[in-house]
Amino acid sequence: MTYRIFLILFFICCTTLVRAEATDPNALQQLLMQQQQMLESQQKMLTQMQAKIAELEAKQVAMSAEPNMTGIESKVAALQDQQLQNSRQQEAMSQKMEYIQNGEITWPKGMEWVKNVKFKGDLRTRYEYIDEENSDNRNRARIRARFGFDAKVHDDVDMGMRFATSEVWGDDETSGDPVSTNQTLDDAFSKKSIWLDLAYFNWHPKDISGLNVIGGKMENPFYRVGQNQLIFDSDLTPEGLAVQYVRPLTDSGLELFINVGGFYVDEVKSGADTSLFAGQLGLKQTFEDKSYLAGGASLYGYSNLEGHDALVTVDGTEKFFGNSNSDGVYTNDYDLVEFFGEYGFNICKTPAAIFASYVQNTVAVSDQDTGWLVGASLNKLKDAGSWTITYDYRDLEKDAVLGVFSDSDFIGGGTNGKGHRIGAGYQLTKNIQTNVTYFMDEKGNDEHDYDRFQADVIFKF
Repeated sequence: MTYRIFLILFFICCTTLVRAEATDPNALQQLLMQQQQMLESQQKMLTQMQAKIAELEAKQVAMSAEPNMTGIESKVAALQDQQLQNSRQQEAMSQKMEYIQNGEITWPKGMEWVKNVKFKGDLRTRYEYIDEENSDNRNRARIRARFGFDAKVHDDVDMGMRFATSEVWGDDETSGDPVSTNQTLDDAFSKKSIWLDLAYFNWHPKDISGLNVIGGKMENPFYRVGQNQLIFDSDLTPEGLAVQYVRPLTDSGLELFINVGGFYVDEVKSGADTSLFAGQLGLKQTFEDKSYLAGGASLYGYSNLEGHDALVTVDGTEKFFGNSNSDGVYTNDYDLVEFFGEYGFNICKTPAAIFASYVQNTVAVSDQDTGWLVGASLNKLKDAGSWTITYDYRDLEKDAVLGVFSDSDFIGGGTNGKGHRIGAGYQLTKNIQTNVTYFMDEKGNDEHDYDRFQADVIFKF
Protein backbone atom coordinates (compact mmCIF):
# COMPACT_ATOMS: atom_id res chain seq x y z
CA MET A 1 0.00 0.00 0.00
CA THR A 2 2.80 2.46 0.91
CA TYR A 3 4.61 1.69 -2.41
CA ARG A 4 1.52 2.55 -4.48
CA ILE A 5 1.06 5.87 -2.66
CA PHE A 6 4.66 6.91 -3.45
CA LEU A 7 4.15 6.08 -7.16
CA ILE A 8 1.01 8.22 -7.33
CA LEU A 9 2.76 11.14 -5.68
CA PHE A 10 5.79 10.80 -8.03
CA PHE A 11 3.50 10.81 -11.12
CA ILE A 12 1.71 13.95 -9.90
CA CYS A 13 5.01 15.75 -9.31
CA CYS A 14 6.40 14.86 -12.77
CA THR A 15 3.23 16.00 -14.55
CA THR A 16 3.23 19.29 -12.71
CA LEU A 17 6.91 20.01 -13.54
CA VAL A 18 6.43 19.25 -17.23
CA ARG A 19 3.54 21.67 -17.37
CA ALA A 20 5.60 24.29 -15.50
CA GLU A 21 8.37 24.27 -18.16
CA ALA A 22 6.08 26.01 -20.62
CA THR A 23 5.33 28.98 -18.32
CA ASP A 24 7.18 31.93 -16.93
CA PRO A 25 9.46 31.79 -13.84
CA ASN A 26 6.94 33.47 -11.50
CA ALA A 27 4.26 31.02 -12.39
CA LEU A 28 6.74 28.19 -11.95
CA GLN A 29 7.64 29.43 -8.42
CA GLN A 30 3.98 29.66 -7.48
CA LEU A 31 3.38 26.14 -8.73
CA LEU A 32 6.33 24.84 -6.72
CA MET A 33 4.96 26.43 -3.52
CA GLN A 34 1.54 24.89 -4.10
CA GLN A 35 3.17 21.54 -4.77
CA GLN A 36 5.12 21.84 -1.47
CA GLN A 37 1.95 22.46 0.51
CA MET A 38 0.29 19.52 -1.22
CA LEU A 39 3.20 17.25 -0.36
CA GLU A 40 3.07 18.29 3.33
CA SER A 41 -0.68 17.62 3.46
CA GLN A 42 -0.25 14.25 1.79
CA GLN A 43 2.61 13.40 4.18
CA LYS A 44 0.36 14.14 7.16
CA MET A 45 -2.33 11.90 5.74
CA LEU A 46 0.26 9.17 5.15
CA THR A 47 1.46 9.38 8.77
CA GLN A 48 -2.11 9.03 10.08
CA MET A 49 -2.72 6.05 7.78
CA GLN A 50 0.47 4.36 8.98
CA ALA A 51 -0.53 4.86 12.64
CA LYS A 52 -3.93 3.33 11.94
CA ILE A 53 -2.35 0.37 10.17
CA ALA A 54 0.01 -0.18 13.13
CA GLU A 55 -2.93 -0.11 15.56
CA LEU A 56 -4.84 -2.67 13.50
CA GLU A 57 -1.81 -4.94 13.26
CA ALA A 58 -1.28 -4.74 17.06
CA LYS A 59 -4.88 -5.76 17.69
CA GLN A 60 -4.50 -8.63 15.25
CA VAL A 61 -1.37 -9.83 17.07
CA ALA A 62 -3.11 -9.58 20.42
CA MET A 63 -6.10 -11.53 19.17
CA SER A 64 -3.94 -14.25 17.71
CA ALA A 65 -1.90 -14.48 20.94
CA GLU A 66 -4.89 -14.71 23.37
CA PRO A 67 -5.56 -18.40 22.81
CA ASN A 68 -1.92 -19.05 23.71
CA MET A 69 -2.27 -17.85 27.39
CA THR A 70 -0.71 -20.26 29.79
CA GLY A 71 -2.95 -22.45 32.03
CA ILE A 72 -1.95 -20.53 35.12
CA GLU A 73 -2.87 -17.17 33.56
CA SER A 74 -6.25 -18.58 32.51
CA LYS A 75 -6.95 -19.88 36.02
CA VAL A 76 -5.95 -16.57 37.59
CA ALA A 77 -8.27 -14.71 35.25
CA ALA A 78 -11.11 -17.14 36.02
CA LEU A 79 -10.56 -16.81 39.77
CA GLN A 80 -10.54 -13.04 39.55
CA ASP A 81 -13.79 -13.11 37.62
CA GLN A 82 -15.37 -15.52 40.16
CA GLN A 83 -14.16 -13.36 43.05
CA LEU A 84 -15.79 -10.33 41.47
CA GLN A 85 -19.07 -12.23 41.06
CA ASN A 86 -18.94 -13.47 44.69
CA SER A 87 -18.30 -9.96 45.94
CA ARG A 88 -21.31 -8.68 44.05
CA GLN A 89 -23.51 -11.50 45.38
CA GLN A 90 -22.31 -10.89 48.96
CA GLU A 91 -23.04 -7.20 48.63
CA ALA A 92 -26.54 -7.98 47.35
CA MET A 93 -27.19 -10.42 50.25
CA SER A 94 -25.98 -7.89 52.82
CA GLN A 95 -28.31 -5.31 51.35
CA LYS A 96 -31.23 -7.75 51.52
CA MET A 97 -30.44 -8.58 55.17
CA GLU A 98 -30.35 -4.89 55.97
CA TYR A 99 -33.74 -4.49 54.33
CA ILE A 100 -35.13 -7.39 56.36
CA GLN A 101 -33.79 -6.02 59.65
CA ASN A 102 -35.18 -2.57 58.91
CA GLY A 103 -38.52 -3.98 57.78
CA GLU A 104 -38.06 -2.48 54.32
CA ILE A 105 -38.17 -5.67 52.27
CA THR A 106 -41.32 -6.49 50.36
CA TRP A 107 -42.32 -10.09 50.98
CA PRO A 108 -44.09 -12.17 48.31
CA LYS A 109 -47.85 -12.46 48.63
CA GLY A 110 -48.73 -15.00 51.29
CA MET A 111 -45.32 -14.70 53.00
CA GLU A 112 -45.83 -11.40 54.84
CA TRP A 113 -46.23 -13.25 58.14
CA VAL A 114 -42.49 -14.10 58.21
CA LYS A 115 -41.52 -10.57 59.28
CA ASN A 116 -43.81 -10.90 62.34
CA VAL A 117 -42.18 -14.07 63.70
CA LYS A 118 -39.08 -14.23 65.87
CA PHE A 119 -37.44 -17.59 66.57
CA LYS A 120 -35.27 -18.15 69.63
CA GLY A 121 -33.74 -20.94 71.64
CA ASP A 122 -30.96 -22.03 73.95
CA LEU A 123 -28.89 -25.02 74.96
CA ARG A 124 -27.54 -25.48 78.47
CA THR A 125 -24.94 -28.13 79.30
CA ARG A 126 -24.47 -28.89 83.00
CA TYR A 127 -22.21 -30.87 85.26
CA GLU A 128 -23.81 -31.61 88.62
CA TYR A 129 -22.46 -33.10 91.85
CA ILE A 130 -24.73 -34.02 94.79
CA ASP A 131 -23.44 -34.92 98.24
CA GLU A 132 -26.27 -35.94 100.57
CA GLU A 133 -25.56 -37.25 104.04
CA ASN A 134 -26.25 -40.99 104.42
CA SER A 135 -26.51 -41.38 100.62
CA ASP A 136 -24.04 -42.16 97.86
CA ASN A 137 -22.52 -39.17 96.11
CA ARG A 138 -23.88 -38.52 92.66
CA ASN A 139 -22.18 -37.15 89.51
CA ARG A 140 -24.18 -36.54 86.37
CA ALA A 141 -24.19 -34.62 83.09
CA ARG A 142 -27.42 -32.91 82.06
CA ILE A 143 -28.69 -30.84 79.17
CA ARG A 144 -31.54 -28.41 78.66
CA ALA A 145 -32.64 -27.61 75.11
CA ARG A 146 -35.39 -25.11 74.33
CA PHE A 147 -36.71 -23.81 71.01
CA GLY A 148 -39.66 -21.54 70.32
CA PHE A 149 -41.02 -18.46 68.64
CA ASP A 150 -42.96 -15.28 69.32
CA ALA A 151 -45.35 -13.99 66.68
CA LYS A 152 -47.37 -10.85 66.15
CA VAL A 153 -50.80 -11.92 64.88
CA HIS A 154 -52.49 -8.53 65.22
CA ASP A 155 -51.60 -5.04 66.35
CA ASP A 156 -53.04 -5.92 69.78
CA VAL A 157 -52.33 -9.67 69.95
CA ASP A 158 -49.14 -11.74 70.18
CA MET A 159 -48.71 -15.47 70.59
CA GLY A 160 -45.83 -17.75 71.46
CA MET A 161 -44.82 -21.38 71.68
CA ARG A 162 -41.78 -23.16 73.10
CA PHE A 163 -40.64 -26.76 73.24
CA ALA A 164 -38.18 -28.05 75.83
CA THR A 165 -36.47 -31.15 77.11
CA SER A 166 -37.63 -32.67 80.40
CA GLU A 167 -37.65 -36.02 82.10
CA VAL A 168 -40.78 -38.14 82.37
CA TRP A 169 -43.09 -37.06 85.19
CA GLY A 170 -44.67 -39.92 87.11
CA ASP A 171 -45.53 -43.49 86.32
CA ASP A 172 -48.01 -42.73 83.55
CA GLU A 173 -45.10 -41.41 81.38
CA THR A 174 -47.39 -39.00 79.52
CA SER A 175 -46.05 -35.72 80.92
CA GLY A 176 -42.79 -33.92 81.61
CA ASP A 177 -41.53 -32.57 84.93
CA PRO A 178 -43.35 -29.26 85.66
CA VAL A 179 -40.40 -27.76 87.55
CA SER A 180 -37.42 -28.89 85.49
CA THR A 181 -36.38 -28.84 81.84
CA ASN A 182 -33.21 -30.82 82.56
CA GLN A 183 -32.52 -34.12 80.87
CA THR A 184 -29.89 -36.46 82.35
CA LEU A 185 -27.51 -38.05 79.84
CA ASP A 186 -27.96 -41.77 80.51
CA ASP A 187 -29.96 -44.83 79.39
CA ALA A 188 -27.51 -46.07 76.76
CA PHE A 189 -27.69 -43.17 74.27
CA SER A 190 -31.50 -43.34 74.18
CA LYS A 191 -33.50 -40.62 72.42
CA LYS A 192 -34.58 -37.80 74.72
CA SER A 193 -38.08 -36.46 75.13
CA ILE A 194 -39.30 -33.06 73.96
CA TRP A 195 -42.38 -31.50 75.58
CA LEU A 196 -44.64 -28.50 75.03
CA ASP A 197 -43.31 -25.91 77.48
CA LEU A 198 -45.21 -22.76 76.40
CA ALA A 199 -48.30 -22.12 74.27
CA TYR A 200 -49.98 -18.80 74.94
CA PHE A 201 -51.57 -15.64 73.57
CA ASN A 202 -51.07 -12.11 74.88
CA TRP A 203 -53.72 -9.45 74.28
CA HIS A 204 -52.44 -5.93 74.97
CA PRO A 205 -55.00 -3.41 73.72
CA LYS A 206 -53.58 -0.08 72.61
CA ASP A 207 -56.51 1.75 74.19
CA ILE A 208 -55.59 0.48 77.68
CA SER A 209 -51.90 1.15 78.24
CA GLY A 210 -50.15 -1.27 80.60
CA LEU A 211 -52.72 -4.08 80.28
CA ASN A 212 -51.80 -7.63 79.25
CA VAL A 213 -54.26 -10.52 79.16
CA ILE A 214 -52.43 -13.84 78.81
CA GLY A 215 -54.02 -17.22 78.22
CA GLY A 216 -52.75 -20.77 77.74
CA LYS A 217 -49.53 -22.29 79.07
CA MET A 218 -47.42 -19.30 80.05
CA GLU A 219 -44.42 -17.96 81.93
CA ASN A 220 -45.08 -17.25 85.62
CA PRO A 221 -47.00 -13.93 85.49
CA PHE A 222 -46.25 -12.94 89.12
CA TYR A 223 -43.50 -10.63 90.33
CA ARG A 224 -40.71 -12.47 92.20
CA VAL A 225 -38.16 -10.30 93.99
CA GLY A 226 -34.62 -11.25 92.99
CA GLN A 227 -36.15 -13.94 90.75
CA ASN A 228 -36.32 -16.10 93.89
CA GLN A 229 -37.83 -19.60 93.89
CA LEU A 230 -39.22 -19.80 97.42
CA ILE A 231 -42.80 -20.48 96.25
CA PHE A 232 -42.42 -21.38 92.57
CA ASP A 233 -39.56 -22.93 90.61
CA SER A 234 -38.37 -20.73 87.74
CA ASP A 235 -39.18 -23.50 85.22
CA LEU A 236 -42.85 -23.67 86.22
CA THR A 237 -45.19 -22.61 83.38
CA PRO A 238 -48.77 -22.44 84.77
CA GLU A 239 -51.83 -23.11 82.62
CA GLY A 240 -54.89 -20.88 82.61
CA LEU A 241 -55.65 -17.16 82.31
CA ALA A 242 -53.77 -14.20 83.81
CA VAL A 243 -54.13 -10.43 83.75
CA GLN A 244 -51.23 -8.02 84.30
CA TYR A 245 -51.69 -4.28 84.72
CA VAL A 246 -49.13 -1.54 85.32
CA ARG A 247 -50.20 2.08 85.88
CA PRO A 248 -48.00 5.12 86.60
CA LEU A 249 -49.28 7.01 89.64
CA THR A 250 -47.01 10.04 89.48
CA ASP A 251 -44.58 11.72 87.09
CA SER A 252 -41.75 11.01 89.52
CA GLY A 253 -41.49 7.26 88.81
CA LEU A 254 -44.10 5.71 91.14
CA GLU A 255 -46.16 2.94 89.56
CA LEU A 256 -48.79 0.43 90.62
CA PHE A 257 -48.73 -3.19 89.41
CA ILE A 258 -51.52 -5.74 89.69
CA ASN A 259 -51.35 -9.40 88.66
CA VAL A 260 -54.26 -11.85 88.93
CA GLY A 261 -54.88 -15.29 87.52
CA GLY A 262 -56.81 -18.54 87.59
CA PHE A 263 -55.05 -21.80 86.73
CA TYR A 264 -55.89 -25.48 86.29
CA VAL A 265 -53.84 -27.81 88.50
CA ASP A 266 -55.56 -31.19 88.22
CA GLU A 267 -58.73 -32.14 86.38
CA VAL A 268 -60.62 -35.00 87.98
CA LYS A 269 -63.22 -37.00 86.06
CA SER A 270 -65.33 -37.71 89.13
CA GLY A 271 -65.02 -35.13 91.89
CA ALA A 272 -63.87 -31.57 92.38
CA ASP A 273 -60.98 -30.25 90.31
CA THR A 274 -57.90 -28.72 91.90
CA SER A 275 -57.24 -25.13 90.85
CA LEU A 276 -55.11 -22.15 91.80
CA PHE A 277 -56.49 -18.63 92.10
CA ALA A 278 -53.98 -15.87 92.76
CA GLY A 279 -53.68 -12.12 93.08
CA GLN A 280 -50.79 -9.73 93.61
CA LEU A 281 -50.64 -6.02 94.38
CA GLY A 282 -47.47 -3.93 94.55
CA LEU A 283 -45.82 -0.54 94.17
CA LYS A 284 -42.51 0.33 92.56
CA GLN A 285 -40.70 3.64 92.87
CA THR A 286 -37.89 4.34 90.39
CA PHE A 287 -35.59 7.23 91.32
CA GLU A 288 -33.60 9.60 89.10
CA ASP A 289 -30.36 7.67 89.62
CA LYS A 290 -32.15 4.49 88.36
CA SER A 291 -32.28 2.98 91.84
CA TYR A 292 -35.70 1.57 92.78
CA LEU A 293 -37.79 0.34 95.70
CA ALA A 294 -40.53 -2.27 95.22
CA GLY A 295 -42.87 -3.99 97.62
CA GLY A 296 -46.21 -5.71 97.81
CA ALA A 297 -48.30 -8.71 98.79
CA SER A 298 -49.60 -11.85 97.09
CA LEU A 299 -52.39 -14.37 97.71
CA TYR A 300 -52.20 -17.91 96.30
CA GLY A 301 -55.21 -20.11 97.02
CA TYR A 302 -55.39 -23.78 96.00
CA SER A 303 -58.83 -25.35 95.95
CA ASN A 304 -59.67 -28.94 96.88
CA LEU A 305 -56.20 -30.10 97.93
CA GLU A 306 -57.04 -31.38 101.42
CA GLY A 307 -57.94 -35.05 101.03
CA HIS A 308 -56.61 -35.10 97.47
CA ASP A 309 -54.16 -37.83 96.52
CA ALA A 310 -50.61 -36.96 95.46
CA LEU A 311 -50.28 -35.03 92.23
CA VAL A 312 -47.60 -37.47 91.04
CA THR A 313 -46.72 -41.11 91.60
CA VAL A 314 -43.17 -42.37 91.01
CA ASP A 315 -42.34 -46.09 90.98
CA GLY A 316 -45.71 -46.80 92.56
CA THR A 317 -45.10 -44.39 95.44
CA GLU A 318 -47.11 -41.21 95.87
CA LYS A 319 -44.82 -38.19 96.24
CA PHE A 320 -45.77 -35.18 98.37
CA PHE A 321 -42.40 -33.37 98.21
CA GLY A 322 -42.21 -32.66 101.94
CA ASN A 323 -45.84 -31.72 102.53
CA SER A 324 -47.84 -33.37 105.32
CA ASN A 325 -49.89 -36.36 104.20
CA SER A 326 -51.82 -39.27 105.62
CA ASP A 327 -53.08 -42.44 103.97
CA GLY A 328 -51.88 -41.21 100.59
CA VAL A 329 -53.68 -37.84 100.61
CA TYR A 330 -52.83 -34.24 101.52
CA THR A 331 -53.51 -33.31 105.13
CA ASN A 332 -53.74 -29.56 104.43
CA ASP A 333 -55.22 -27.06 102.07
CA TYR A 334 -52.84 -24.35 100.87
CA ASP A 335 -53.90 -20.70 101.03
CA LEU A 336 -50.68 -18.71 100.94
CA VAL A 337 -50.05 -15.10 101.88
CA GLU A 338 -46.77 -13.57 100.71
CA PHE A 339 -45.13 -10.23 101.53
CA PHE A 340 -42.12 -9.13 99.52
CA GLY A 341 -39.71 -6.23 99.08
CA GLU A 342 -36.72 -5.31 96.93
CA TYR A 343 -34.30 -2.40 96.81
CA GLY A 344 -32.10 -1.86 93.75
CA PHE A 345 -29.19 0.58 93.76
CA ASN A 346 -25.73 1.21 92.29
CA ILE A 347 -22.31 0.61 93.81
CA CYS A 348 -19.73 2.56 91.79
CA LYS A 349 -22.04 2.36 88.74
CA THR A 350 -22.49 -1.39 89.26
CA PRO A 351 -26.14 -2.46 89.73
CA ALA A 352 -26.93 -4.23 92.99
CA ALA A 353 -30.07 -5.36 94.82
CA ILE A 354 -31.22 -6.74 98.15
CA PHE A 355 -34.54 -8.54 98.50
CA ALA A 356 -36.72 -10.53 100.88
CA SER A 357 -39.85 -12.68 100.74
CA TYR A 358 -42.04 -14.08 103.52
CA VAL A 359 -44.83 -16.62 103.01
CA GLN A 360 -47.32 -18.34 105.31
CA ASN A 361 -49.93 -21.02 104.69
CA THR A 362 -52.90 -19.57 106.58
CA VAL A 363 -54.93 -22.82 106.62
CA ALA A 364 -52.21 -25.30 107.63
CA VAL A 365 -53.18 -27.76 110.35
CA SER A 366 -49.64 -27.94 111.73
CA ASP A 367 -47.45 -25.07 112.89
CA GLN A 368 -44.93 -25.86 110.13
CA ASP A 369 -46.53 -23.21 107.95
CA THR A 370 -43.92 -20.51 107.30
CA GLY A 371 -41.14 -19.82 104.82
CA TRP A 372 -38.81 -16.90 104.26
CA LEU A 373 -35.90 -15.88 102.07
CA VAL A 374 -33.37 -13.04 102.02
CA GLY A 375 -30.87 -12.42 99.26
CA ALA A 376 -28.65 -10.05 97.35
CA SER A 377 -27.24 -9.67 93.83
CA LEU A 378 -24.36 -7.72 92.33
CA ASN A 379 -24.09 -6.78 88.64
CA LYS A 380 -25.89 -8.37 85.69
CA LEU A 381 -24.99 -10.49 82.68
CA LYS A 382 -25.34 -8.44 79.49
CA ASP A 383 -22.38 -7.70 77.23
CA ALA A 384 -19.30 -9.88 76.73
CA GLY A 385 -17.09 -9.63 79.80
CA SER A 386 -19.92 -8.80 82.20
CA TRP A 387 -20.37 -10.82 85.40
CA THR A 388 -22.79 -11.38 88.26
CA ILE A 389 -22.80 -12.73 91.82
CA THR A 390 -25.96 -13.82 93.68
CA TYR A 391 -26.72 -15.12 97.15
CA ASP A 392 -29.77 -16.10 99.17
CA TYR A 393 -30.66 -17.91 102.37
CA ARG A 394 -34.03 -19.55 102.91
CA ASP A 395 -35.93 -21.48 105.54
CA LEU A 396 -38.95 -23.36 104.20
CA GLU A 397 -41.10 -25.28 106.65
CA LYS A 398 -43.02 -28.44 105.85
CA ASP A 399 -46.41 -26.96 104.88
CA ALA A 400 -45.46 -23.36 104.04
CA VAL A 401 -45.95 -23.88 100.27
CA LEU A 402 -47.04 -26.62 97.90
CA GLY A 403 -43.82 -28.60 97.61
CA VAL A 404 -44.47 -30.04 94.15
CA PHE A 405 -44.05 -26.54 92.62
CA SER A 406 -41.18 -25.11 94.70
CA ASP A 407 -37.48 -24.98 93.74
CA SER A 408 -36.40 -28.38 92.40
CA ASP A 409 -32.69 -27.80 93.20
CA PHE A 410 -32.97 -26.61 96.82
CA ILE A 411 -32.76 -29.72 99.09
CA GLY A 412 -33.47 -31.80 95.99
CA GLY A 413 -36.95 -30.29 95.61
CA GLY A 414 -39.89 -29.70 97.90
CA THR A 415 -40.18 -28.28 101.41
CA ASN A 416 -38.82 -28.88 104.92
CA GLY A 417 -35.31 -27.52 104.65
CA LYS A 418 -33.06 -24.51 105.00
CA GLY A 419 -29.77 -23.38 103.56
CA HIS A 420 -27.57 -21.16 101.44
CA ARG A 421 -27.40 -20.66 97.70
CA ILE A 422 -24.37 -18.97 96.10
CA GLY A 423 -24.12 -18.29 92.37
CA ALA A 424 -21.78 -16.58 89.91
CA GLY A 425 -21.93 -15.99 86.18
CA TYR A 426 -19.72 -14.66 83.39
CA GLN A 427 -20.71 -13.57 79.87
CA LEU A 428 -18.13 -15.04 77.48
CA THR A 429 -19.65 -13.59 74.29
CA LYS A 430 -22.93 -12.00 73.33
CA ASN A 431 -24.69 -15.39 73.19
CA ILE A 432 -22.55 -17.62 75.43
CA GLN A 433 -22.40 -17.50 79.22
CA THR A 434 -21.17 -19.65 82.10
CA ASN A 435 -22.67 -20.10 85.57
CA VAL A 436 -21.72 -21.92 88.75
CA THR A 437 -24.12 -22.52 91.65
CA TYR A 438 -23.59 -24.10 95.05
CA PHE A 439 -26.31 -25.15 97.50
CA MET A 440 -25.33 -25.82 101.11
CA ASP A 441 -28.54 -27.03 102.77
CA GLU A 442 -30.00 -28.94 105.70
CA LYS A 443 -32.86 -31.22 104.79
CA GLY A 444 -35.73 -32.92 106.59
CA ASN A 445 -36.71 -33.21 110.23
CA ASP A 446 -33.26 -34.57 111.09
CA GLU A 447 -31.61 -31.64 109.28
CA HIS A 448 -29.09 -33.84 107.47
CA ASP A 449 -26.61 -32.19 105.10
CA TYR A 450 -27.47 -31.76 101.45
CA ASP A 451 -24.87 -30.11 99.18
CA ARG A 452 -25.26 -29.57 95.47
CA PHE A 453 -22.83 -28.08 92.91
CA GLN A 454 -23.72 -27.09 89.34
CA ALA A 455 -21.50 -25.79 86.51
CA ASP A 456 -23.26 -24.58 83.35
CA VAL A 457 -22.41 -23.35 79.86
CA ILE A 458 -25.35 -21.75 78.04
CA PHE A 459 -25.61 -21.06 74.30
CA LYS A 460 -28.40 -18.78 73.05
CA PHE A 461 -29.74 -17.49 69.77
